[in-house]
Amino acid sequence: MRVGLVLGEAFSGLRRNASMVVSVVLVTFVSLTFVGAAILMQVQIGKMSDYWVDRAQVAVFMCREGSTQTTCSDGVATEEQLAAVKEKLDSPALSDVVRGVRFEDRDTAYANVLELMGDDYEAFITPAQLNETYWVNLTDPTQTDVISEAFTGMDGVEEVTDQMQYLDPLFSALNVATYIAVGIAGLMLVAAVLLISTTIRLSAYARRKELGIMRLVGASNRFIQTPFILEGVFAALVGSALASVAIILGLQFGVNGYLRGQVDFVTTWVGMADAALVVPVIVVLGLVLAAASASFAIRRWLRA
Repeated sequence: MRVGLVLGEAFSGLRRNASMVVSVVLVTFVSLTFVGAAILMQVQIGKMSDYWVDRAQVAVFMCREGSTQTTCSDGVATEEQLAAVKEKLDSPALSDVVRGVRFEDRDTAYANVLELMGDDYEAFITPAQLNETYWVNLTDPTQTDVISEAFTGMDGVEEVTDQMQYLDPLFSALNVATYIAVGIAGLMLVAAVLLISTTIRLSAYARRKELGIMRLVGASNRFIQTPFILEGVFAALVGSALASVAIILGLQFGVNGYLRGQVDFVTTWVGMADAALVVPVIVVLGLVLAAASASFAIRRWLRA
């Protein structure tokens, strides 16, 4: 097979269908950008989840003034009840579950509240209104139920709370956003495949006399098909390259330049190392889809 002749036919087809090629490039660019963004979003969710799961704690809130729980019928948790909870946390039964324990008394809790909310709340909150708390870090963050079952209903314990329950809605919302991005990307990829197929068929129709002559002189189907496949692959390659640039620029200016400075509670962000893994994926995806759709379209046309 003469490579020069095949490439010449491919570029001739690109010139003849320039407007359709531009459409393929743009649709491929948009769809692969969505695919790359969805992948990076899922990677970011994973990074955030790993960070917060490792640091999330289970809080064992002791009874305070005004507690209405049945376990607080005696009022504020006594020293004996505090000691009983501490002893249970340090017991061999929980040694494989508990990684560390930090006790926070009312004065410390009061200082933390004022630091978080501001000194204006000093007139509305008193240390007596706050709980003494055991903050428990777990060896396996998925075993929060063990702590909850061990201390719920224990005298002097008002409530056992898992911090991850406050983060679950955030991760759920981010996952939904990822699914939406994947759905849009899927629709755009379908549009790109259909557009590539249409472009190849129109190109073949415009050159039907040339193809007829090539058949008469004995040209093989592979020789006839290859220029058309290369047309689709070239358009997809340009679209993939644009999508890769868009992803890199989005990370550089959107994540590194803006989000890192605006969102304080997220400390681990996706970076160029993650983009280096995503870019080859979307390039290969674009080329494979283009080659497959172009090959299918020209084969059907030649059989027609």
